[in-house]
Formats: sequence, structure tokens, C-alpha cells
Amino acid sequence: MPSLQDQLSRLVYSTDQGQVCPECTQALQACQCATQEEAAYLAGLSGTIRMRKETAGRKGKGVTALYDIPLPLEELKKLAAELKKFCGTGGAIKERAIEIQGDQRDKLQAYLEKKGYRIKRVGG
Repeated sequence: MPSLQDQLSRLVYSTDQGQVCPECTQALQACQCATQEEAAYLAGLSGTIRMRKETAGRKGKGVTALYDIPLPLEELKKLAAELKKFCGTGGAIKERAIEIQGDQRDKLQAYLEKKGYRIKRVGG
């Protein structure tokens, strides 16, 4: 564990580089921490999308949640927009999971399998 002086004396801003990443101490424009973290996350996935219906914390309203989607974050956002448009409902991305309003499991499973994804239903 670094000493208190080392913890308090880390570089936060440099007039040469601008803001500095706290992890690798490189300029934020040159920092690769986020891409390395995302690559490690994607490497740990099995390639199968898990789908379930959730109602917890939504006052009885259900959403269809898709987990473990093997896509980078930018492509995940595009897929979420495409699925919302296909179903004609709203939705969101929360913690790398796509949530589509309503029980759309059958519709989404057929659509995603047609696009070449493997789907596994989990839960009830």
C-alpha cells in the first residue's frame, strides 16, 4: 500500500498534458484504461445473450432485460436503439444490460436469433 504522502501527491493536472488519468498517469486523450477494461470484460463473456423478464422495483411493470451481450459499448447503444424501434417501446441501458419495456421476450428472441445471436432464457 502506498504511503499517505504518495497518495496525496499524485498528479491530477499538468499544463503540458491537461487532465491526467489517475490509473496510468497519462493524458486523458492518450489513456487506454477504459478500452483495456472493456476488452477484458468482453473476453470473459460466453457469447450467449441471457434474457429475462423483470418486475422488481418497477411497481409491477415488467421489462425484458438482456444481459451478457458480447458487444462494445458503442455497438450496444446502437443495438438498444434498434431493438426499441423494432418493439415500438422505450427502454434503457443500465450496467451494460439492455432493458426494453414490457414483456417482449418472444419478439426479441426471434429477432436476435435472425441476426445471428444465441439467446438463453433465464428466470421464470
